[in-house]
Amino acid sequence: MGFFSCAIDKYVPDEALYLKKVEVQSANPELTKNLYLQNYVKQNPNTKWFGLKIPMRIYCASKPGSNGKGAKILRKIGEPPALLDTLKVNSTISDMTRVLNNAGFLHCQIDTAMAVEGKKAVLQYKVDPGERYRIASTVREVEDSAIVQIIYADSVNSLLHDGAPLDINVLNEERKRITRMMRNNGYYRFNKEYVSFIADTIIGSKEVELTLHVALHQEDGRSMPERHPKYRINNINYLVDMNTPEGNVDTVYHDDAAIIYKDKLRYRPSVLTGNTLFQKGELYNDDNISMTYNNFTRLGSIAYSNIRIEPNATKDSLDCNIVINHALPQSVSFDVEGTNTAGDLGAALSATYQHRNLFKGAESLSLKLRGAYEAITGLEGYEGNSYKEVGGEIRLGFPGFLLPYVSKRFGASHRATSEIVTQYNYQDRPEFNRRVLTAAWRYRWQSIDRKFQNRFDLLEVNYINMPWISSTFKEQYLDSIGRQNSILRYNYENILITKLGFNFTYNSLGTSVVSTYGKNAVVIRGNIETSGNVLNAYTSIFGGHHDDQGHRTFCGIAYAQYVRGDIDYSKSMVIDHNNSLAMHVGIGVAVPYGNTDVLPFEKRYFAGGANSVRGWSVRSLGPGGYKSSDNRINFLNQSGDIKLDINLEWRTFLFWKINGALFIDGGNIWTIRRYADQPDGEFRFDKFFKQLAFSYGIGLRMSLDFFTLRFDAGMKAINPAYSGKDHYPIFHPDFSRDFAFHFAVGLPF
Repeated sequence: MGFFSCAIDKYVPDEALYLKKVEVQSANPELTKNLYLQNYVKQNPNTKWFGLKIPMRIYCASKPGSNGKGAKILRKIGEPPALLDTLKVNSTISDMTRVLNNAGFLHCQIDTAMAVEGKKAVLQYKVDPGERYRIASTVREVEDSAIVQIIYADSVNSLLHDGAPLDINVLNEERKRITRMMRNNGYYRFNKEYVSFIADTIIGSKEVELTLHVALHQEDGRSMPERHPKYRINNINYLVDMNTPEGNVDTVYHDDAAIIYKDKLRYRPSVLTGNTLFQKGELYNDDNISMTYNNFTRLGSIAYSNIRIEPNATKDSLDCNIVINHALPQSVSFDVEGTNTAGDLGAALSATYQHRNLFKGAESLSLKLRGAYEAITGLEGYEGNSYKEVGGEIRLGFPGFLLPYVSKRFGASHRATSEIVTQYNYQDRPEFNRRVLTAAWRYRWQSIDRKFQNRFDLLEVNYINMPWISSTFKEQYLDSIGRQNSILRYNYENILITKLGFNFTYNSLGTSVVSTYGKNAVVIRGNIETSGNVLNAYTSIFGGHHDDQGHRTFCGIAYAQYVRGDIDYSKSMVIDHNNSLAMHVGIGVAVPYGNTDVLPFEKRYFAGGANSVRGWSVRSLGPGGYKSSDNRINFLNQSGDIKLDINLEWRTFLFWKINGALFIDGGNIWTIRRYADQPDGEFRFDKFFKQLAFSYGIGLRMSLDFFTLRFDAGMKAINPAYSGKDHYPIFHPDFSRDFAFHFAVGLPF
């Protein structure tokens, strides 16, 4: 009881005040929000966890004057009451005034008001921004006659417009933009200090005559101003493995570039020149230098790279020395894992071999072998009592596009890779044997600003073979139900899936950002794929056999035909320095057609789990209002053709690397057609909203350097599988029935 009702006054000296609340009130609330004035408050009240000042309560629970071990621990992990600091108040007013002045509010006024009750104070910053100054017109003065035309021609891209606010931040961005433009046009020594502004206010008006001034080049304070020098690329030298022990130094010229290395170059010279986005004789370009550096960084065969620019004595050319250090060409790694599936224990071992420079062109080869064993208990009527799996994967990657008529420079500037993958999986269970062979040819690339990542699956082939099915399994699950459960039967037959697909990811912060936690960000993911159309056209034109189910076959194997599309939208919004709100909507639709009555199991949607509706365990929700007759999870029947996920999550910083979350999830899956063994699972516009499942819960996240560990505990709120009072477990909870715990790596969206 004392933990929640501690007397804060005991921790506040007589001459001090406890800062209970801070408010920023403005005559223009939208402006205050857009300028993030709240972020300039130097002293904030105590930290809140989900709206409650729990850290301060922990501190207060230590009891004043106590020096015991328990009290010291509470004070260490807690937070002392925030005491009003007038120096920080004055500093806040100064910073807010500066921000408003920079935004064009040159006559703003900021006052403070304080409401005091006992030793507790509520502080208010009252902001009166006044009228904003705006740009009446912009005049450009360029001292260097050689660059006048460049500056004026570039004015169409200017960030300065008549009538726009006089914003110092925009002026600084314009300086940076002009500097980047000049450096991308050969002016290597140009910097933003050469660009300045003069603002001339008009008496009796809030309009400003703005002059943009570009000064002449000056080496230092003692030299005479002169025209800005324009540079071209001269010598390009590649210094390879210069940090290795001394050896014989050779020089090789390739495409007008000198390659200097010790001992033997491990890859073809074209690997270096093909990833260099500038050539001898070209004008210096800042962006090309940056992208070249990124290209070398992404190659697995290169451990380290650096680009050194050295001006020549002629003052009109640059030598580029590109330092490259080889990475270890080959490596082997091993992984061991333990498994526990509903009490059945098992183990798996995998080994991976990597070659990062297979054909001396920075190609990457990855060979992976995996074996697993699991003891299966509780099966009656089957000969075996174990699950064995052996799998292998060969992955070959090439830098750039393996496509005709696509230049190497285009592939290098978009960080493109081509990939060929072959996988084989061999499974032996007491119920059946299953073999899966996969082959794929893919392309990956990014936009230059790294906000878009794209993948194009030119061809992916999956062949699923069921060479043996236990007679007991057939009798109990397949033959006994005849042809009614088409989903079950279809997924235990041989099938061929050929896929053509494209997917993309857009990240407003850029795909180089590891996590959007604590940042305003938008992430959009999209995917579309289709299967079987080419095979269907071939068998339709040239004729094809049919299996006993009436499906066309290719080489004696029935093939799948479907189209599938997904779109995911996530947005995170910062509330304050400790709290953010994240929302997510995901929609997926898959339609089997033509040669396929039921979507292949591997392409169906599932609901529940760590990244879906977290009140349900993985793959245990839906479709629609479906409820298993024996109240057990049925992975086959609990799958669908349509998926909807809606998530809302309040994220808050707790302490150290630990963050917390409160979440509400909604969604479900549905079938696109009516299936007898999935009653009430079909999607219908007049009832799907009544079949939405909802859950709520709490989570912890440990943010490590390269990944995040996540623990989520969810409770069902609305369960579409039940009617009556059980439909609303939020009012009638049953912990054993409605609780689900999830452990995952990474944020859910």
